[in-house]
Amino acid sequence: MIAAHKGEITVVVLLLPFMAGIGLGLGYPGASAAALAIALLVSSIFFALLNFGYAKLGIYKIRWLGGLLVTGILLLSGWLATVEHYELNNADHFSKTPAQYLVVHINSEPKVKGDVVRFTADVVQTIDKGKATPTSGTLLIAIKDELATNLFYSEELLIPVRYAPVEPPYNPGEFNYKRYLANKNVYYQEFLYPRQYQVIKAGKGNPVIAYALQTRQNLVKKLKANMHDTTAIAVASTLILGYKADLSNDVLQAYSKTGTIHILSVSGGHVAIIFVLLGWALAFLNGNRRGKIIKAITIILLIWSYTLLTGFSPAVNRAALMISMVICGKTFVRYINSLNLLAFSAFVLLLYDPFLLLDVGFQLSYLAVAGLVVFQPIVYEWLEFKNRVTNYLWTACSVSISAQVITFPLSAFYFHQFPLYFLLSNMLIILPIIVIMYAGLLLLLLPPIPCVSTALGHILEHSILLMNKVLYYVEQAPYASISKIWLTRTEHLLLYLIIIGLFYFMYDKKKTWLLKASVVTILLFCISISLKKVRSSETQSITFLNLRKHTGIVLKNGDSGVVVTDLNDTDKTYQYAVQPGFDSIRLINYRVIKLADNIRLPWFIKQQNMLQFFDKRILLLNQTMSGQSIPRNLHIDYLYISDNPFMDTIAMKNRILIIDGSNSDKYIDKLKNIPVNCKILKRNKSISIASKP
Repeated sequence: MIAAHKGEITVVVLLLPFMAGIGLGLGYPGASAAALAIALLVSSIFFALLNFGYAKLGIYKIRWLGGLLVTGILLLSGWLATVEHYELNNADHFSKTPAQYLVVHINSEPKVKGDVVRFTADVVQTIDKGKATPTSGTLLIAIKDELATNLFYSEELLIPVRYAPVEPPYNPGEFNYKRYLANKNVYYQEFLYPRQYQVIKAGKGNPVIAYALQTRQNLVKKLKANMHDTTAIAVASTLILGYKADLSNDVLQAYSKTGTIHILSVSGGHVAIIFVLLGWALAFLNGNRRGKIIKAITIILLIWSYTLLTGFSPAVNRAALMISMVICGKTFVRYINSLNLLAFSAFVLLLYDPFLLLDVGFQLSYLAVAGLVVFQPIVYEWLEFKNRVTNYLWTACSVSISAQVITFPLSAFYFHQFPLYFLLSNMLIILPIIVIMYAGLLLLLLPPIPCVSTALGHILEHSILLMNKVLYYVEQAPYASISKIWLTRTEHLLLYLIIIGLFYFMYDKKKTWLLKASVVTILLFCISISLKKVRSSETQSITFLNLRKHTGIVLKNGDSGVVVTDLNDTDKTYQYAVQPGFDSIRLINYRVIKLADNIRLPWFIKQQNMLQFFDKRILLLNQTMSGQSIPRNLHIDYLYISDNPFMDTIAMKNRILIIDGSNSDKYIDKLKNIPVNCKILKRNKSISIASKP
């Protein structure tokens, strides 16, 4: 549904400058809140005065003035809301107060991963020399302790001051955890061990949220009591309740590669299923106006209760807000524009938390719904079926195509892959999802009745196992997905221009200029991709990775390369810090060489601790060379130093030293005092050096 006039989508038009203001706030969070507030106040007063003198002053002759002022007011409002929400601007932030201990309140449900428990907490007090000072701010806490699994939302803890800023990514392609947390307004983290924390008291959080989280835990236990397969239990907990703690990476990968990952994020589809169920159950109230009002209030309350149980995710909040407004509109017989409803829900959520604009789930959720509203009618018109069943299937296909097309650039930008069989996968899971949701909700809502609970648990478990089996089969099919997609921001925006231009042309074929503009944009996109590929194929480089206490050297010759490391490709450090870099620098054919291995290639030789890449030589100086002297006349470009080896200060002169994270701080300080060229990897980004044959 493309609006014929901007007056039909007033809320959308008003939301855009507000979002632009949030963008300015995120880009310049240190702006003066007082200055922004004064500018906003002056603009608002001026706008009010113009409205009072609208006729007398002839303001109606200057039509653009009112729109300009409203745009400015909304832009300043978004900017001010973001600056006020940015916690590092607070004068009482805990990082600005010297302290020995912190008093914190757990503000999220603790997540257990292996033997580590992670959660965020509000820092409410700092204690220094026995004096307590009220503070603010959010801290990410990780505790390696089995007893920490008993921690719960709203508990108050006393912890020592050991926090540090979140570290940035050090290697190419590595996940930017610092940016991820900063997008959630979290900038510091702390790692604790047994007996380094103390529970002071409980009940310091929101009692409604505490009750909801406890209820969700009880419902998860109910699922576990009536099901046996751990994978099925994890999927049921995630799909119905939004509880993801038990979900394995293998399951996530299968759903991601088949384009069905959206069902593991409780969102609009789940709320819609519940809405339909409640509408059917309360249909007897449709007889009169009072009954309709009671039905509307009941459904809205129950939907928001379900939203509370799922953790108030942006997607569920958006769906609950939209459906609540749709219910009100239908109850009181009002015209409803879906884009306005969508924009209004976004405005409410962003007013509450402007940082949601950076949340990937928030972005994908709103884009998907916008795609359904705008693109689905266009896609649906492509084919026409008179058969009712075939028409229903094509409607479902048009929904899937619209959502996937509009979210593709964003998904490719963030997750670097695209599922080719998304249409087949989504068609195959429609029926299982409906069965799973209804069977799961009945199991959780009904009191424990042995036969009924067992039967519902059996249906729920085998429906999930069947769905998983189908998705695993699709995942293993040839060309199931395109991976290793690395787009620049410019390419990401070009893709959206292509999609919007082509779909608008399909809607209004008279606008041939849109087709021409889309063709030019496609050409620019192809040129950008081609240039990037050509540059990569002609690049020879040496990259010294920062793997903390491990060694990692990537030698790239065009699309081929060698990785010298002491890590196995199954290690988590390798998968998260090394592997993504190969994809980001387009390293397609590569070999992993252990430190003790020897190899000879036309452009690379490794013999014991000596590496030669074209005309560059690297000597691995570690404990294996203990007691061995370095020949003074040996040509060496780089000395890679690890594990605190013996210092041969004479041999180190006139050579570049690469010092990795396995060396102690004391050893590194000694090297700094020697007049040599040192490049330190510890707590620094990886070092990449171009090399030509």
